[in-house]
Amino acid sequence: MFYSSEASLVSNLPNINQFFSEQLQQDFLSTAHGKLFYGYAIPQQAKTAIVISSGRIESLIKYKELLWELYQNGFAVFSVDHQGQGRSYRHLKNAHKGYVNRFTDYADDFAVFIEKVVQQRWQGKQILLGHSMGSAIAYDYLSRYQHQFAGAFLSAPMFDIYTKGTPKPVAKLAAKIASLLGLGRSYAFGQRDYLPVDFAANELTSSEIRYKLFRELYAAEDDLQLGGVTYGWLNASFDFIASLVDKKVDIPLFIASAEQDTVVDNTAQFALSHRQKAQLKTYAGARHELLCERDEIRQAVLSDFYQFCAEL
Repeated sequence: MFYSSEASLVSNLPNINQFFSEQLQQDFLSTAHGKLFYGYAIPQQAKTAIVISSGRIESLIKYKELLWELYQNGFAVFSVDHQGQGRSYRHLKNAHKGYVNRFTDYADDFAVFIEKVVQQRWQGKQILLGHSMGSAIAYDYLSRYQHQFAGAFLSAPMFDIYTKGTPKPVAKLAAKIASLLGLGRSYAFGQRDYLPVDFAANELTSSEIRYKLFRELYAAEDDLQLGGVTYGWLNASFDFIASLVDKKVDIPLFIASAEQDTVVDNTAQFALSHRQKAQLKTYAGARHELLCERDEIRQAVLSDFYQFCAEL
């Protein structure tokens, strides 16, 4: 397998950008609530399609390196910007506010993308690759919809939220009360519009070059930017998390857990892996964004992903 490396990333950018502009087909998909931005590319000898469900504040544009890399390895790739993310439709006048009416709305949109885009262009083996919030969306989709996925690889899945200094019961209660009081569309305490954080202070990745390129992309295209979460988003997410205990998925699952994650609560990943008999692996020294981490971590994750795909 070919692995993209930090050392060659800058020199490969022209090839990556050429792939993105020439091979990756990009368009908008109409749903009942708004338009979703998506992209796909299918190499000639592809035997497997990877469908990516990205995380909060993410866009398929952020995954240029990964999409190109998977394509080089002979995989068909499909990805969509979830509602409220990237180039897809946003709910509020202030587009920086992270908001969703019901968390299950994400998977309902995702199902439209699968039906109208993926299934129309691919009939072979399909594997779902999710990250963070996108993993939670993927799990919700798999538990509620008929599908043709052979397995799902979930990177740092958001099966619970890491609430840092705030006790979780307090965070849940605050989100519930604020939503009941009509403040669901207001920023949660401490949240604000998009503000890039210096690499030294970031909690997402220990790869300086990948972090730098991510921030440069978002600086160049304002429409990709997303700020903090609203009380409504938090309340919807906590309600969804509470429902996970009743959701079952009947295909093989691999849960990739980041040891130093301060975005999602890893405890919930272990609990769900036991309920589902899912395979779980913790990556030492890893921060939240396993697919954008430094090479030694990222390549270990992708190596396990490729093995998982081959075994299905």
